[in-house]
Amino acid sequence: MTRTVLDGMAALDDGLKQDLMRVASLAADAARDVTLSYFRTDALHAEDKGVGAFDPVTQADREAEAAIRAVIARERPDDSILGEELETKHGSSGLMWVLDPIDGTRGFISGTPTWGTLISVATSSGPVFGLIDQPFIKERFIGGFGVAEVQGPHGTHPLRTRVSRHPDMATLMTTFPEVGTQTEYRAFRALSERVRLTRYGMDCYAYALLAAGQIDLVVEAGLNAYDIHAPICVVQAAGGIVSNWQGGAAYNGGRVIAAANADIHAVALSILQDVVDG
Repeated sequence: MTRTVLDGMAALDDGLKQDLMRVASLAADAARDVTLSYFRTDALHAEDKGVGAFDPVTQADREAEAAIRAVIARERPDDSILGEELETKHGSSGLMWVLDPIDGTRGFISGTPTWGTLISVATSSGPVFGLIDQPFIKERFIGGFGVAEVQGPHGTHPLRTRVSRHPDMATLMTTFPEVGTQTEYRAFRALSERVRLTRYGMDCYAYALLAAGQIDLVVEAGLNAYDIHAPICVVQAAGGIVSNWQGGAAYNGGRVIAAANADIHAVALSILQDVVDG
């Protein structure tokens, strides 16, 4: 975990931490009700908000974010809010909620249960607590404030990333096979050729699997802050590392690498940098 994030956590007292976790859970519950009312139903229709590549948004995205914001407005009216679908709200508390109501809208409209709701809290130093919620499977991955656990239909279990292993045995995930620009794609392919298995299309659920000790690496490019704040918290709480492709902080988005441990992070980072810097 980075020093800035540790500093941000230290500035919050235990009562505030408990309150933030409580509100995050309430907000995720509210989003679940909305997203499940649309998922795999005839009421689900997608619009294209992109230029070029298909970038869908649905009424479920907007309503789920509105439901999350309503909970925060009621419970913590002085906090700021940054979300994917609605305008930024500026508060006075020094805390910001960072939201992606449906991360993986392409999967959502395709009926695959690999999308999720991302809710996190950040100080000026970066994200300090977050959750990845998959409503259809009913799994909620939580990270921060000394907590690293998954709550689901099979109970509550601790999250722990994989121990070090040789890259030839590693599993790598990303969302799109093309992975950003041509240079970013070449860097990803160089890494993919070094691992045992590469899988695609998992969106935020890939980070949840990393935190749960099922895979070793997630590498992406072109991310926004709301795509990565919550995954940073969950992965780091489970013992993993999240950085940009230069090894620095990743909470502003862009090129991101999430790794199960320091060894695989160092190897993957070196491979990516060799291509990008070469």
